Amino acid sequence: MENIQLLYVANKVTGKAAACQQSLLFLMRVADLDYHKQVEVVWAGEDGVWQYLPAVFKRKVDGGLEDWQAEIVFPPQAHAEIPGDIRFALRLQTAGGEYWDNNEGSDYFSGAGSGGRLTSTAQVLQLTHAERLQDGQHSLPIKLAVDVGLAIEKVTIHWTVDNWQHSHTTTCRQQSLKKSATKAGYAGLHVAQLWGGRIKVADAFRVQYSICCESSEQTLWDNNAGRNYDLSRTPLRLLILNLHCYQEDEQDRKFWQIAKAIDELEADVVCLQEVAEYWNNGHGDWPSNSANIINKRLAKPFYLYSDWSHLGFDKFREGVAILSRYPLAEQEARYVSESRDVYSIHSRKVVAARIKVPYIGVIDVFSAHLSWWEDGFQQQFQRLSAWADSKRDAEVDATLLCGDFNVAAGSTGYQLVVSSHQYEDQYLAANAPALFQQIFRVNDPHWRDYLADDYRIDYIFMERDSGLRVSLARTVFTAQDYGPVSDHCGYLMTFEPL
Repeated sequence: MENIQLLYVANKVTGKAAACQQSLLFLMRVADLDYHKQVEVVWAGEDGVWQYLPAVFKRKVDGGLEDWQAEIVFPPQAHAEIPGDIRFALRLQTAGGEYWDNNEGSDYFSGAGSGGRLTSTAQVLQLTHAERLQDGQHSLPIKLAVDVGLAIEKVTIHWTVDNWQHSHTTTCRQQSLKKSATKAGYAGLHVAQLWGGRIKVADAFRVQYSICCESSEQTLWDNNAGRNYDLSRTPLRLLILNLHCYQEDEQDRKFWQIAKAIDELEADVVCLQEVAEYWNNGHGDWPSNSANIINKRLAKPFYLYSDWSHLGFDKFREGVAILSRYPLAEQEARYVSESRDVYSIHSRKVVAARIKVPYIGVIDVFSAHLSWWEDGFQQQFQRLSAWADSKRDAEVDATLLCGDFNVAAGSTGYQLVVSSHQYEDQYLAANAPALFQQIFRVNDPHWRDYLADDYRIDYIFMERDSGLRVSLARTVFTAQDYGPVSDHCGYLMTFEPL
């Protein structure tokens, strides 16, 4: 195709002569030649004055192409004042040059009130392209433009909300064509018949669909180049970070930076370790609690559960915390270490909570800071996993063990987790899926060699029979991403239902 090409134009006029409202809609396909490109419609109404209407990006399509849209609505006014019939062309400007679709030098023409028209590039075109399902959205409207020359008699939407384990069919309705819309023929444009339907997604996380158009002569499918259309809701975003127990320079600024990142990254659940507050003769000091301070600096404070294990750095009650956008249920704190001596750093307590995440399900989250291998990791991890197992029931969709485990990837402690065949490293699953398979599925005898340069000790381990999958894992609080705020970096991971 050319570097810019018209797909569809709609010119609608409603109202009476004294108060007419006109709307213009342009859909176009553009070659992705430059990130900083400018796409616009150059058009003139019956007054002959040329104007420029910027287009906005809608979505990426195959072959290095993008769909863009431009739209303008004129408020009710006298018929003589609206643009009426229009002439127009499309322009793409990049650093490398300027490109036009001007109907081979003749410009396109669209008569006032002529409705929708398609070019030969797109005989069937979906006019609705939402990026994702929104919170509270229970149905998805679908609108389709079909070249009237195809004589389509029936349009159906084939869809699923459980990855095609079950499928459904919705029949679309045909929108009546105005006689005035079919009378005139415009060079390079074909009359579009509009069809519409609505998918009832209810509270599903994801919907996949394709569209079937049938006539007596043929059946045409719009299935997103064989991949089907796929819309989902916002995934669960979980952040883990060891706060370094008030040992940072510019500590207050770093608390602000952590809160800023939680807001901007739109984290839903945050698991913190080395959460500290002043010792105060063992009574603590909630106003100085680092998780509490960070939480209060969020645009909207989260639900917070925190508990402490031992005296840290001779002046703090040191512990762990869970922050959640959604209410916390079944909050519990337990020592997983042999020691419960508050004056021993080998005393380790874990906090847990059950969270019902809209559209995702019920998850059990544990925020943990375990000891090094030689200081009791094996016993602590076994107690933690046994505790998590005891909580799991039919209501739970996923169990996540989160935090600082103090065992490097590939170490003896990490091997203990692998050999349990129960909890799996989600950062590895997201960023090195082939290696993840070798370690957690195939059990390659040489797997430890592959992790020789992986120095992580902070993890999200998910129970392998959970109903979620990790879709993204990102390292944060590095020099390139929000800056260091601790002696640990943080990890942000996103999860979706299977």
